[in-house]
Amino acid sequence: MKIKAIGAFSATQPLEMMDITRREPGPHDVQIEITYCGVCHSDIHQVRAEWAGTLYPCVPGHEIVGRVVAAGEHVKQYQPGDLVGVGCIVDSCKACNDCEEGLENYCDNMVGTYNGPTKDEPGHTLGGYSQQIVVHERYVLRITHPEDQLAAVAPLLCAGITTYSPLRHWQAGPGKKVGVVGIGGLGHMGIKLAHAMGAHVVAFTTSESKREAAKALGADEVVVSRNADEMAAHAKSFDLILNTVAAPHNLDIFTTLLKRDGTLTLVGAPATPHDSPEVFNLIMKRRAIAGSMIGGIPETQEMLDFCAKHGIVADIEMIRADQINEAYERMLKGDVHYRFVIDNATLTA
Repeated sequence: MKIKAIGAFSATQPLEMMDITRREPGPHDVQIEITYCGVCHSDIHQVRAEWAGTLYPCVPGHEIVGRVVAAGEHVKQYQPGDLVGVGCIVDSCKACNDCEEGLENYCDNMVGTYNGPTKDEPGHTLGGYSQQIVVHERYVLRITHPEDQLAAVAPLLCAGITTYSPLRHWQAGPGKKVGVVGIGGLGHMGIKLAHAMGAHVVAFTTSESKREAAKALGADEVVVSRNADEMAAHAKSFDLILNTVAAPHNLDIFTTLLKRDGTLTLVGAPATPHDSPEVFNLIMKRRAIAGSMIGGIPETQEMLDFCAKHGIVADIEMIRADQINEAYERMLKGDVHYRFVIDNATLTA
């Protein structure tokens, strides 16, 4: 079936309206009319070929919310009318240890919602900047937030799970001191989630002007990372620091803030590497630098349920589909509070 989408035909061209083809739902497929799709910084990296292997036409978007319009004959979990979401994963091998443990995000054959291999036209997956999507029921998520919050739920499918997963894995909660570096699309979710988990939350920013905003999100303290005295006051005190910054920077200033056995977890994905850390900062206190990537389907559903229970959504700015190129330029300047979301009803010829 032909539907409208917005995407790019090359790395140097702006995104534009196009027609794409979706498969008819198979026995285990769910067909979803997309209501809203969040805009992730990863979309920019991929569509502009800053990450290797971009396939064109590229239709980005992996923060999808909408309503089921059809379900295959063997689908058991969903029926037309259900509010659902689709995140970063639309397929995996379903048989490896990662898949069997509900960690499809680490499957070697995980298929991304866009730019991944598929038998569908045009041979690679096309994402949520589109009117509809067809997805195997295993990778569809149930949304229980109130319907009037749907637009602000969309970024949870990437920004939410990207921060929730490491916070859960490293056991953020009461009695733990957790730092969140960067107050942007990922960071603002990290602050909200760590606060809801009961941790003592310290937000790190390079901007003095973001102090009050970070406190409003739930930070107990705010540190301007360019202020050496403020940084030194927190030396050797953190159980976990979640680093959301997607640009290369000095990691040593944060590893020195970890207590013994503390962990600096990287979730921001810069286009070029960070400088190598000072090894003695790590070995003298058995500190660790780790990474974390989104989450598996069960954990993503857990995150959505947690957010619904605690009334957590993203702070968003709604845009029309024809504003996407302007939104990309604003994102690159940091001019967004804190996540753009496309109103997919504006995807018209």
